[in-house]
Amino acid sequence: MGTGLFLAVVLAFAGVVVLFKTVRMVPQGFEWTVERFGKYTHSMTPGLHFLVPIVYGVGRKINMMEQVLDVPSQDVITRDNAVVRVDGVVFFQVLDAAKAAYEVSNLEIATIALVQTNIRTVIGSMDLDESLSNREKINAQLLNVVDQATNPWGIKVTRIEIRDIQPPRDLIDSMARQMKAERERRAVILEAEGHRSSAILRAEGEKQAAILEAEGQKEAAFREAEARERLAEAEAKATEMVSNAIAQGDVQAINYFVAQKYVEAFKELATAPNQKFVLMPMETSGIIGSIAGIGELAREALSNQKSAPRGAQPPPPPSRAGL
Repeated sequence: MGTGLFLAVVLAFAGVVVLFKTVRMVPQGFEWTVERFGKYTHSMTPGLHFLVPIVYGVGRKINMMEQVLDVPSQDVITRDNAVVRVDGVVFFQVLDAAKAAYEVSNLEIATIALVQTNIRTVIGSMDLDESLSNREKINAQLLNVVDQATNPWGIKVTRIEIRDIQPPRDLIDSMARQMKAERERRAVILEAEGHRSSAILRAEGEKQAAILEAEGQKEAAFREAEARERLAEAEAKATEMVSNAIAQGDVQAINYFVAQKYVEAFKELATAPNQKFVLMPMETSGIIGSIAGIGELAREALSNQKSAPRGAQPPPPPSRAGL
């Protein structure tokens, strides 16, 4: 009885083992390789699969999702003999499970070693300044080289990013001083350009002001000349009228003309700014005679107006209206 029960338990356990060996469920995002007596036959995609126990077995379980590898930092010598410390990350995805399982012993270690080697090659062909400012170029070159090298392994390298390029401390201090000097130089240049622009604008303004002032002086001179011309015409007309009056026998007209000029000259003498007092001329009789002549002209003009017939226009006497 005891032997029969033990045999039944052994058979049940063997049946469970055979069942688990026969029924295989591949999760999403993975592919399992199938081996027959240790030789690769095919790959199982995600889903339910049945295998003949003992004859077929699962070889490698390959992750088909995109993966990321951290590239350890390493010291790299640039073309100008500067030592920088570089690290990065690699993104890749397995496209062929069989090649990824059997073409390379350790896929992740091999990929990291390949990336590190090419980082030294690419950055070693650049100067320090070029390597610090051209990360996109470095990433593109690394991606091209590493993707071609890993193609036989059945993987696709989708992206390589240089995470950090760290120069030595003394180089960082030198670069900081260089950057400060460059900024100060630019500030001096900008300040000089500002002074230059200001001087140009000031000179342009002074030029425009001088032009406008010259045009104003030109216009004023033109107006002054025109006024003198009008005054000369008036003087000429007055002189002509006085001359006509003298020619007609009117002696008082010349007395009026001389008296007017005499009074104007005396007025200018009295209003001069450098005169403190005015001396009357000794020939006061000339002034009185001239004034008497003006009075006589006024009485004669008044008598002519009274004796003229109503509605007739008396001839105008020579007066200041003609001046």
